[in-house]
Amino acid sequence: MAAMTQTVNNSGRHKKRTFGEWARSRDGQKVFVMVAFMIIPLVLLFVFTYLPFAEMFGFSFYNMKYTGDRKFVGLKNYIRVFQRSDCFGALKLSLYYMGGSIVQLALSLYLATVLSFKVKGGSVFKGFMFFPYLINGIAIGFIFKFFYTRGFVFDTVLQWCGFSLDNLPYWLKDQSINNISLVGTSVWRYFGQNMVLFIGAIMSVDAELYEAAMLDGAGRFQQFKYIILPSIKTIITLNVILSITGSLSAFEPPYVITDGANGTGTYFVVMHEISHTQQKVGLASAMAIILLMIIFAATILQKVFFKYVFKSAEDEDLNATAKRDKKLAKLAQRKAGR
Repeated sequence: MAAMTQTVNNSGRHKKRTFGEWARSRDGQKVFVMVAFMIIPLVLLFVFTYLPFAEMFGFSFYNMKYTGDRKFVGLKNYIRVFQRSDCFGALKLSLYYMGGSIVQLALSLYLATVLSFKVKGGSVFKGFMFFPYLINGIAIGFIFKFFYTRGFVFDTVLQWCGFSLDNLPYWLKDQSINNISLVGTSVWRYFGQNMVLFIGAIMSVDAELYEAAMLDGAGRFQQFKYIILPSIKTIITLNVILSITGSLSAFEPPYVITDGANGTGTYFVVMHEISHTQQKVGLASAMAIILLMIIFAATILQKVFFKYVFKSAEDEDLNATAKRDKKLAKLAQRKAGR
């Protein structure tokens, strides 16, 4: 009888589960967990990112304050941004920060290359260099505000080196040097982060390549040029894109240290003054949208530049693989001949 029942069950159709049975099953619980992990971040992203952005985009078409009536003006706010000298004049200051980002990347890449090899005290040095990135940007602003103040830390150190205080410029007032001083603050804060990223990329390179290169008589510079650079070109490209796009949105150093005075007001500082001091919310919203378009265009141009100037990623991988196999084969032959 049991065998007959089993035969009937095996030959019969599979019974469909109800929704409640499926929900209580392991398969249903997996689906619920996956949906929950997808929905919660998407809801938070929509509420705190896309919805405010949509509201700001709508504000850009109105002449309005934070409170009171709104007047629809269409594209007049966008036209005013192009007509105001203080808005696009502030974008010129981004060139200072772009130049600083190049110095920052070069310094971080140099130190990362040195520290990726065995250096006494290298771990401690890495920690000291990365520490400024962990400090709050407002706190760093106050630190350097006193650092650059006339007769304070920086001037005192320079006087120890033999400079006269009367011959030193006003680091935060002299318009020929104040933006360079602020850029130095950004370089000091962020180059440790780039250095750590470069170190991680360099450490991922196969160590046998260095050994094979040393057996071929390659020096440190040749190892850097022919092994390290081709292997970390993707990270270099990413850091360059992030640094240059970040230069367009510099805010904390000029706002905290100088409050945008003496020609140090960047685009973000001017936008902050227009929105919060002058209460021109619609105009400030239009400025934010235009800046977003500029950053987006700069990112696309950089990607196109790196795509056509450098070799494609596939070609790089093939060339790197061929070189690695060739060097490893030479190394294996030399070890076998010993």
